[in-house]
Amino acid sequence: MTLAPSIEEVIEDFNVLKCMQCGVCSGSCPSGRQASLNVRRLVRKIGRDHEAICDESLWMCTTCYNCQERCPRGIAIVDAILAVRSIAAHEGLILERHRHVANLLQEHGHAVPIDDTRKEKRIQLGLNSLPSTVHSHADDLEDVKCLLASCGFGEITGRKE
Repeated sequence: MTLAPSIEEVIEDFNVLKCMQCGVCSGSCPSGRQASLNVRRLVRKIGRDHEAICDESLWMCTTCYNCQERCPRGIAIVDAILAVRSIAAHEGLILERHRHVANLLQEHGHAVPIDDTRKEKRIQLGLNSLPSTVHSHADDLEDVKCLLASCGFGEITGRKE
């Protein structure tokens, strides 16, 4: 299983302490307009203490990289958020709805399993009823499960493998 970095490594590796709190990250964040995510505050929290791993807004980032691309200090904001998420996950601090999605991925090879309603909608859109994933290539599902098991994904998400 891959070990998560320490919060100190995240701070150093991603230059979190270079943040001057200008707010460009928050201003460019599409999630921040719809959810409780305030990237500027989250970066400050990551730079200050270990409690950032408990911040629910950590899980609101959609990883669009707008903030990171616009940061005038070149801080790897999204990479830092993902690293802190990894620490949180290794400590069992995953939001229940994210744990549910992780379990769907482990069971079906998809975060959103296909059902008859979704098949019908795909056909209405002129698509094949099944996406070109493990739904179309069922033999590959075991490979996905094997890959997830090899990195201890189930242990991290609390699912028995």
